[in-house]
Amino acid sequence: MNDHDQAEAPKLALVTGASRGLGAALAEGLALRGYHVLAVARTVGALEELDDRIRRAGGQATLAPMDVTEPDAMRQMAGAIAARWGGLDLWAHCAIHAAPMAPAPHIEGRDWAKSMLVNVEVTRGLIALLEPGLRQKQGTALFFDDARGGQKFFGAYGASKAAQIALARSWQAETIRIGPRILIDAPAPMPTAVRARFYPGEDRTALTPCKDEAARILTLL
Repeated sequence: MNDHDQAEAPKLALVTGASRGLGAALAEGLALRGYHVLAVARTVGALEELDDRIRRAGGQATLAPMDVTEPDAMRQMAGAIAARWGGLDLWAHCAIHAAPMAPAPHIEGRDWAKSMLVNVEVTRGLIALLEPGLRQKQGTALFFDDARGGQKFFGAYGASKAAQIALARSWQAETIRIGPRILIDAPAPMPTAVRARFYPGEDRTALTPCKDEAARILTLL
């Protein structure tokens, strides 16, 4: 982890998949609301640009250029959260893998495997690692339901995201009385890089800007 600010904010928000799109917009919005943002993504340059924007706005961030598919890195992150911050106030899970669109009989095995790894297994592992810290501070975990289940050519993405949300809903039902709080939101269509891959000819001016959607989502907190 590369700490870009020595001061500790009263609340810690972890954003997995923070380098671009909704994840970056949520990270910026949370920083403006007084959270210290722990931003996790693989792309160092994009994380540094995010940190610059947060700093210019007067916020605080710690950058964690990590691959969420590396279990040791995620254990290290969870340990650092417990040691330095004593728990976790918010986890916004924006890290996803968007496999190429394909008819169901032609989904490549490696695309299917990576979709299940990133969208399902990583989520399961992070829930196990982060639950103690979230419970310590009676925090909130935030997931995003855009599974597109049953739509043509979305087999790998739709199936893996549906499994992720099913897991999140089970966790939500299990913790409704004891915490942490689990929120599941269905974001409006946004002009993200992932969506551009799915709908390359789409009129992006008709989509909701990521910052606007992040602002709406943050009202749920």
